[in-house]
Amino acid sequence: MNKSADPPAESLPKELGWRFQRTNPSLPEVFRSVTIPRHAPGWAGFFRKLLAFSGPGYLVAVGYMDPGNWATDIAGGSQFYYTLLSVVVISSLMAIFLQHLALKLGVVTGRDLAQACRDHFPPPVTFALWVGQEIAIAACDLAEVIGSAIALNLLFGLPLVWGVALTACDVFAVLYLQNKGFRLIEALVIALITVIAVAFGIQVFLSKPDVGALALGILPSSQLLHNREMLYVAIGILGATVMPHNLYLHSAIAQTRHFEVTPGGKREAIFFGTIDSTVALFFALFINAAILIVAGATFYQKGHHEVAEIQDAYKLLSPLLGVGAASTLFAVALLASGQNSTLTGTLAGQIIMEGFLRIRLPPVWRRLITRSVAIIPAVIVTALMGESGTAQLLILSQVILSLMLSFAVVPLVMFTGDKLKMGQFANPRWMKVFGWVLAAVIAVLNAILLCQVFAGH
Repeated sequence: MNKSADPPAESLPKELGWRFQRTNPSLPEVFRSVTIPRHAPGWAGFFRKLLAFSGPGYLVAVGYMDPGNWATDIAGGSQFYYTLLSVVVISSLMAIFLQHLALKLGVVTGRDLAQACRDHFPPPVTFALWVGQEIAIAACDLAEVIGSAIALNLLFGLPLVWGVALTACDVFAVLYLQNKGFRLIEALVIALITVIAVAFGIQVFLSKPDVGALALGILPSSQLLHNREMLYVAIGILGATVMPHNLYLHSAIAQTRHFEVTPGGKREAIFFGTIDSTVALFFALFINAAILIVAGATFYQKGHHEVAEIQDAYKLLSPLLGVGAASTLFAVALLASGQNSTLTGTLAGQIIMEGFLRIRLPPVWRRLITRSVAIIPAVIVTALMGESGTAQLLILSQVILSLMLSFAVVPLVMFTGDKLKMGQFANPRWMKVFGWVLAAVIAVLNAILLCQVFAGH
């Protein structure tokens, strides 16, 4: 383990707006490793450049369709039909805006969000933020572990305890991929997202949803303000959708592209990177909406209004749809989701530790530590409480992520609106106002969710 303490502020020439000058880049092994083609005329040149910038957005999108999202989407569809589709859409639009800010921070300042926090806040605040985000990473890992274990149990009958333990082996798969280049990781993630999208596309087709009801569900409903149960599930969907580690991840992996470090080059990187993340997050929107649509068309319509656990959804899908492969498709998509989240969770954990503390651990140790934090409680609870325990752990992981979200959103909105830090790329006034309103809404909604959870709902 290598630790280099922050040098005294007076020992380095300061950059405007920061306590310290930039030092090591994020993810140094892949920093600026993806070549960007030179400008070529016409649409062919445009698409070549877009292809070169495409990839990071899909790694980010993984966090918006991880196993933690599934329970809230299933509950929303089975209890309230398509009414909460509007919440899925609004959550995704919020995510697109926040990921744009994270991308812009990384491209313009050359810092990921963790490094920016370290270079702006005093050490006690930096340390507190680091602890909070490490807890968030462990919670995210917990959802991945449980989701993968449930999928293995559904597909192969593997006991949940053994499935949880088996997920430790993915450490070596992640290390192997990291050594083979960043584009390979991106390609694998996109392939797994495709598996999930195809599986749920087929299930949406089989469930024969009511198109008219779908269109109405996309529009926000006043019922959200009057129905306490609906509001609870809606806030759960919001809390499970926008995840703090994605903001750290995006601000770092945006720097894997070898763009020109000039105002024009940065503007181009932000433009193409925003297209990449927006398209990828629309894929995530489709998948989350598809889970809710299938739950509404299959469970709500058939009178099964209390389906909230993944295992229950799996057991009911095939009998209710009359297609034997429906449940298998569901479990395959769940396994792909859990493994995809493993890849991005590993990268986010590395970014957060190195960015906040400037501590570089060998990747295998970093991954084993975070996996142990997730696996140990999962094994204990699964052994003692079985399926009901895993469902409660999934909910707990989403509550923890909700609690930590504001501690990522507030610094992000603050930094990207600062002209000293961002120069000509600082957020315009309308974007500053929208960013702070969004940060306040997220904080209030997550506070309500936490109060409801701890009050026993």
